[in-house]
Formats: sequence, structure tokens, C-alpha cells
Amino acid sequence: MDFSFTPEQEALRKEFDEFFKAEMAKAPEGMGGGLEDMFDTEEGFGFHKYMAKTLAAKGWLVRAWPKEYGGQDAPIIEQLIFSDVAGYNMAPGIDVFGTGMIGPTLLAIGTDEQKKEHLIPISKGERFWCQLWSEPNSGSDLASLSTTAIKDGDDYVLNGQKTWTSGAHRADWGFGIFRSDPTSKRSKGLSFLIMDMKTPGITLRPLLSMGNTHIFNEEFFDNVRVPVKNRIGEEGGGWDVTRTTMNFERSNVGMASMGKRMVEELVQFCKETKVDGEPLANNPFVKHKIAQMYIEIEIARSLAYRIAFAQEKAGDNMMALIQTAGVMSSAKVWGTEMLQRVAYNALEIFGMYGPIRKGSKYAPLRGSFESLYQFCPGANIFAGSSEVQRNTIAWITLGMPRSWDEVFKAQRA
Repeated sequence: MDFSFTPEQEALRKEFDEFFKAEMAKAPEGMGGGLEDMFDTEEGFGFHKYMAKTLAAKGWLVRAWPKEYGGQDAPIIEQLIFSDVAGYNMAPGIDVFGTGMIGPTLLAIGTDEQKKEHLIPISKGERFWCQLWSEPNSGSDLASLSTTAIKDGDDYVLNGQKTWTSGAHRADWGFGIFRSDPTSKRSKGLSFLIMDMKTPGITLRPLLSMGNTHIFNEEFFDNVRVPVKNRIGEEGGGWDVTRTTMNFERSNVGMASMGKRMVEELVQFCKETKVDGEPLANNPFVKHKIAQMYIEIEIARSLAYRIAFAQEKAGDNMMALIQTAGVMSSAKVWGTEMLQRVAYNALEIFGMYGPIRKGSKYAPLRGSFESLYQFCPGANIFAGSSEVQRNTIAWITLGMPRSWDEVFKAQRA
């Protein structure tokens, strides 16, 4: 594939980059585009909201959406360029759950009423979302979830628990998948619902990270009533909706560009820091590590651009989007594991100084890699663990059997 850009697209990239550089100069000290930076403190979330509204005012937040819903009808490749530049500048302001997941899902399969009610507030940076999927006993194996949504007249009544929900304490609305048929098993009998997070009966409790930051939460549902009109797709058809939503989540170009920016800063650090009178950059071990990082980052970027082309081709065809799942899973596995290797390699280069936390004058590069080191294991799990993603690649992309029984049946046939 040819991933070169037109002169107009290069000019657009330059415009985005100049904007983010100017705006990030106003950011609170140490502020970036990570979940910790956006969700942990009032100051961080305030700047996140400011950036969202500033981007929305420029028409950049959802460029690829139709104009009637706040977009510019721009090609997906332009939205990818925007996300690429935003990631490189480590900029907040982009609600990945709103603009990146539920918004595109509503565009693809939402009712006209749902689109009118929710897409404009998202496009204006006025409504923030969270993803209500994981449960205490159903994380990567999401199809085993047990939280119920039983239909009662014009409402569903929700009971159960969700957990590890990023930014739920900051979100206005949430989207999730619930078991609407309690007699069903696995992916059957699930329905996809959206809800106001201030609905009576929803109780939030923080789950602090290893670094004592507040990113994640658990939610308890006690006879929570959600209108039937808030169901996305058909009753019992929530699994296909969820798969579509997952696919919108997984291009990961921002992760690749953020990794590139961090490695560039690491290179500069290695040029300026001497050990035994020699710059770290002259050490063969360090050179090898950095070269490997750059190679892996470029692979991640190539996968992200491949996804953009696939999504452009699929348009709003739900089944075509589902069929891109293998490509999305490849990008998700590679992107998160790549970023983990970047963090681990950086701490090896820093040696004994690597584990020093953010805030200490002795922390290399403001402790950014130490913070990333703690965050990365979770990234390999949330949104579908690497193991689950590899199964998706095997089953959907490669057409491999799901069990030995299938292999034996094929041999006997």
C-alpha cells in the first residue's frame, strides 16, 4: 500500500501540528494525553474539557462525520492524520469513548432519534462517555457477562456490576452490554444499551491504580431503569453491536505516534546523558534497543493506516465493519505490546534511575516512562486481551478451527 499524502493533506498535518504545539504550551505541568492525565485530577480533566471544546469549535473533533451531526464529511484518512498528530503531541481533548466508539456506532446503526440526541453533544465536546463492559468475572471473556437488563414495559431494569471502567467518574453517559435474556448463554441474549450516568440506582466506586491514581471505577446497578429507546440495535443482538464498536476502537494510530514522540525524547536524553564519560547514545546496547523501538513503531503506524483504508471502504456497512475484526485485532495486539516493550526497554536504558517516580528531580524524562511501565500491563488486557485478540485473528482472518473437535470432524469428512 502507498501511504504517501497529497500536498493538501501534508498542509493539514502541519496546521494540526502547529495548533497542538501552541495549545499544549498552556497545559498543566506534566499534562499529556494519557488516561491518567485526563481523569485523575480536576485540573487535568478541566484541561481535557477545554481542549475538547476548542477542537470542536474548529470543526476538528469529528471531521469524518456527516455535517448534519457536527462533522465535515471529511475522508477517514484526514481523521487519521488528525489522530496521528494529536497522539504525537500527547494532547488530551479527544474522548475516545464518545468520538471514537459510541459515536461511529450510532452513525452506523443508531436510530434517527438516537443520532439527533447524542451525536451533536459529542461533536461539540459537551458530552463525555464511558464503556460499561467488563465485570468481576467477565473481562476478556466478555460473552460470559451476567449483569442483567430485564425488559419491564418501556424500560429495561438493570441489576449487577461492571468494573475497570475508565473515566466513569468523569462521564456524562455510558454505553454497555447486558444480558437481556437471563436464560441465554455466551453471546446470545445480550443487548447493547446507553444510559445517563446520573440515573438513580447507579453507584460508582473508585479503583485506584498501582500509582494511586484514579482512572478506573466499578459500578453497581440496583434496579436501574433505562428506557427501551436507549437500546442500540435489536434486542438480543448486542454482541454484533459490541463487535462493531470494538472495531472502531482499535486503529491505535495515536498509540503509535505517542510512542514515536516518547522514543524521540529518549534519543535526545541518550545524546545528552553520559556514563563513564561517553554519551549513552554511543552504547551498542542502547543503539540496538532504540533501533528496535523505531521499527516496531513504524509497524504499528502501518497497521493503523491499513485500518483507515479498510474503514473507508466499508463505510457504514455493519457486516463489512465486523469482517475487519482481524485487522483491528492485529493492530490492537501489536500496538499495546509495542508500547509495553518501549516502556520496558527505556527503563533498562535508565538503569537504577528507571523506577524513580514522576515528581522527583531524579526521574529521567519527568518519570514518563516509569508511569507508562505501570500502565502498560493493563493496556494488554483492556478492550480485549492479547490472547483474545489472537483468537480473533486465528478464527476470522485465518479461518482456523475453534477446537480440536472441528479439526477431527473436518478430517473425518
